[in-house]
Amino acid sequence: MKRFIAAFFVPILVLIAGTPASALLPAIPETGGTAEAEAPVQTIEDTQAAGADERMAQRIEGIFSELPAFGAVEVDVSQGVVTLSGTVPRQEDIARAEAIAGRVSGVVTVENGLERDLSISSQGSGIASLAERWDGFVAMVPLIGLALLVWAVIAFLGYLIAGFGALWHRLAPNGFLAELIASSIRFVFVIGGLVIALEILGASALLGAVLGGAGLIGLALGFALRETIENYVASLMLSLRQPFRANDWVMIGDLEGRVIRLTSRATVMMTLDGNHLRIPNAQVFKAVITNFTRNPQRRFQFDLGVDADDDALAARQLGREVLEGLDFILADPPPEGRIVEVGDSNVVIRFLGWIDQNETDWWKAQSRAIPAVKHALEEAGFGLPEPIYRLRFDPRSASVPFGNAAEGKRDEASAPPARDVRQPATIAASEDVRPTHEIAEMVEKERRESGSEQDRDLLDHSRPVE
Repeated sequence: MKRFIAAFFVPILVLIAGTPASALLPAIPETGGTAEAEAPVQTIEDTQAAGADERMAQRIEGIFSELPAFGAVEVDVSQGVVTLSGTVPRQEDIARAEAIAGRVSGVVTVENGLERDLSISSQGSGIASLAERWDGFVAMVPLIGLALLVWAVIAFLGYLIAGFGALWHRLAPNGFLAELIASSIRFVFVIGGLVIALEILGASALLGAVLGGAGLIGLALGFALRETIENYVASLMLSLRQPFRANDWVMIGDLEGRVIRLTSRATVMMTLDGNHLRIPNAQVFKAVITNFTRNPQRRFQFDLGVDADDDALAARQLGREVLEGLDFILADPPPEGRIVEVGDSNVVIRFLGWIDQNETDWWKAQSRAIPAVKHALEEAGFGLPEPIYRLRFDPRSASVPFGNAAEGKRDEASAPPARDVRQPATIAASEDVRPTHEIAEMVEKERRESGSEQDRDLLDHSRPVE
């Protein structure tokens, strides 16, 4: 209040009398606003009332007598110094006894000599607690039995429903999904029975802890087994989509072969050289799949280069006529020849032909068509030159003069002779181009001899291919 009055009236008096404000303000002591009051130091009296030690000892002993844990504690007080001796049943009772004795008025300090009693007889309270818990457990045995019975009945019902395999196989598009449905039913009934059993026991708090722990464990396992789960889901999707059949000739990414089976973990293939190949289904699901078996008609192609001085259109027409004359080349779609590139020394022509894979082997057809067209072009006088490189020399460094006459003589001597264009010869049809089935037969043999693995094949021939 004094500060407020001084701050309010002093400026007014300064304006009236012209007196400096510092002369009118009283000396106000400065105090720290944040300073804390120091705790008072307890002093020890230089004299002690008669009988004070006995009264403190009686007071402390009276307090300890009301606490069962301090029944064996002895108290001795001399000049305000309390000495505790004896034993207590628990370790924390030592500090507790010292704290109680220190709060009694007149106590200067406490000498704590208590020790924990490690004898079996001193643990009577703990044994009694165990006995009480055992009695409680025995009393709950009928309720526990009822909860276990309810859990077993519900779980058995789930297994019974999941055991209707014919029903789930009829509803599901394939066996893999049917087994997944059955497993899900069993899991739901077992967990549901456990929840009901815990509710009967009144262990709802335990149920929450179990479900919370299961959630955390499931999350951790989800991150740890991410690739396994991804592979499992890919297996399910592949079994639903059916991208190929058994013994189909496919290329998955850059891996080529014939399909043996599709399992819940991998796609098993046999390469064209007879080796087994297992591709994880997650990789198969994400890969580009080329199926060579689905369409029996397949095209092959090859490139041939004719001399740049020759008639490329005539060479193209001749090659197409040769392909039309081969009995294994389909007339519809007809064979074709395309001029695709003019090189440094030749004109590149691409020849294309279609075959029926059920009647003709693709590799054999291509291997026979290439030499047939090449031979026909050569017989007709068309050149199939190799790359030509031209070298230019500096005349100043040459030992032989580069005269026009010398050049003319060399040009005449090195000029190629004129080609004799002849009609193409008839191509003899002597080589067998029928398809070979050695890899397909190996695949079928393994599928027949696979036994139990055949039952796990997820390829269903009754469903359409995607």
